[in-house]
Amino acid sequence: MMIQFLTRLRPIIAVQQQIRHCTVPVTPSTPTPTPVAAPHVPVLCQTAIEYLEPRPKGKYIDMTFGAGGHTRRLLDSCPEATVYALDRDPIAYELAQRLSQESAYAGRLVPLLGKFSDLPQLLTDRNVPRHSFDGILFDFGCSSMQFDEAARGFSIAHNGPLDMRMDCGRSGGVSAADVLARIEEADLARILRVYGEEKAAKKIARAIVEARGALQRIETTRQLAELVASVLGDGQRQDKLQRPAHLATKTFQALRIFVNNELNEINYGMLLAQEYLRAQGRLVAITFHSLEDTIVKRHINGNVIEGVANPLPLKYCGHDITHDPALLESFVQSNWQQLHRHVILPDATEIASNSRSRSAKLRAAIKIK
Repeated sequence: MMIQFLTRLRPIIAVQQQIRHCTVPVTPSTPTPTPVAAPHVPVLCQTAIEYLEPRPKGKYIDMTFGAGGHTRRLLDSCPEATVYALDRDPIAYELAQRLSQESAYAGRLVPLLGKFSDLPQLLTDRNVPRHSFDGILFDFGCSSMQFDEAARGFSIAHNGPLDMRMDCGRSGGVSAADVLARIEEADLARILRVYGEEKAAKKIARAIVEARGALQRIETTRQLAELVASVLGDGQRQDKLQRPAHLATKTFQALRIFVNNELNEINYGMLLAQEYLRAQGRLVAITFHSLEDTIVKRHINGNVIEGVANPLPLKYCGHDITHDPALLESFVQSNWQQLHRHVILPDATEIASNSRSRSAKLRAAIKIK
């Protein structure tokens, strides 16, 4: 009965497989820009380090290295700690390599290039055993570097090719433009509704398919943003924090999540945290929208079915439909002990200095079994 709740995202996973195995030529990989001094400001940085409680000779994984702000702070706070820095973005990986060559961090920073799901093989290649890390840090979503670089195709504000691949196409896959050129209308509407929480998903999907039928391939961020705005009219939108938002924001979010398989990677990343942390090891996760935060929260609370975060809260799971004591017990057991009573939010000072921190939420937990 409860497995029915997991079927919500499975049709979307099937769509990903269909598009990726299509014989139509795929957009070539986006040329990798030359790394520059990273302008990205890490969110909730000091709070994250405090919850990790770094200790001498401790081993940590920064699962989302980005521009390295969290990793640098972690290494500076504990001179004898070692950090394995993972990122799928080749630009972030090059930044990690540069940082690892600085005298202050030599031998203490291990750059890793790949997705969360690549981590087991990357660590196996380096003879790193499971249950050997003292802390794991996640900082989900896109970095400022990705949003601010027009050629990456993430930003509504900067016109560029509609790509959105976090790894710059290094591992293949399809760009957002490729998705819009091939996907069925019903599948596109489902992606916009589930991944973007877009109420006008059907209208937007219909307009995109009609534009495609008129031989107008949507290849730039500006084309997509203008098309969505024309469908939704001139009205103003606000996000969940009552901030002004572009009409195409949810569409861009949905496509980015789909192209990069983000939610499945996050779910798998939470499973890996359980596998690689030692007993009493610490987990810190920073999320930026409700889909990310829900997965993290459900894992910490133990609301996981067959390795997947349950789409429904425990209070809606219908415990009365079963009389199996072991099954009932599994619903309320967790491998984690949360370190705070309420979710951690940035304070007014941080928001004033870094506006992109406004939607951030931090959750921290200790692995107890």
